[in-house]
Amino acid sequence: MATKELTVADKLKQLVELQTIDSKKDEIKILKGELPMEVSDLEDEIIGLETRVNKVETSIEEVSVEINKHTANIKEAEALIERYNSQLDNVKNNREYDALNKELELQKLEIQLSEKKIREANAAKEVKETSLTTAVEKLEKRKEDLETKKVELDKIIAKTEKDESKLEKASTKVRKTIEDRLLQSYDKIRTSYRNGVAVAPVNRASCGGCFNRIPPQTIIEIGSMKNIIACEYCGRVLVDPSLIETKKKK
Repeated sequence: MATKELTVADKLKQLVELQTIDSKKDEIKILKGELPMEVSDLEDEIIGLETRVNKVETSIEEVSVEINKHTANIKEAEALIERYNSQLDNVKNNREYDALNKELELQKLEIQLSEKKIREANAAKEVKETSLTTAVEKLEKRKEDLETKKVELDKIIAKTEKDESKLEKASTKVRKTIEDRLLQSYDKIRTSYRNGVAVAPVNRASCGGCFNRIPPQTIIEIGSMKNIIACEYCGRVLVDPSLIETKKKK
């Protein structure tokens, strides 16, 4: 809040000063362009890809464990078949012979089933390995892209950091001198437009923000600086161009 009662002209000068500072801050943002957002998006995508890679790797390990289990089953079944075949030479009756043959058939079926499971698991593993290769390649590419974008952004930050810091301090200082009601209106208008212009000069009898024509009587009122006048079309605070020019010369 202001410590003393200010004239309308003083209030307009404060708004012009704040707009000038904020416009310079906007210029720095434009210089950075979409880089900060691109860097953030790439970082998020990399986290997602790393999670995906870890999941696929875990899934491949699980399939490998399954394959090993079925391979062990086959070896066990083959050992039993060998044992049962040797026992066939020493059978004493048909009942023992039939029982051994049934066991042999069961172990052969066990081998066939395990071999089928291994084929299916290998096919699934191949698909997963292809998916893993694609994900890893994409992850490496995104990491390279991120590094490039970060280098670009760091260069701009290094170039503009001091100016940005000065402007931020200047903005904070000026904002403290503006009454709350005006500051709230200024912020609301500023965030309503992509160019961030909340205070616009009158140029050639038109609003410097939306370029709509301003009636002659309104232009006279703006020049007198006795009231704060807003554009009837866009709502921006309209100021006499002399205020802008005075600010530029400082």
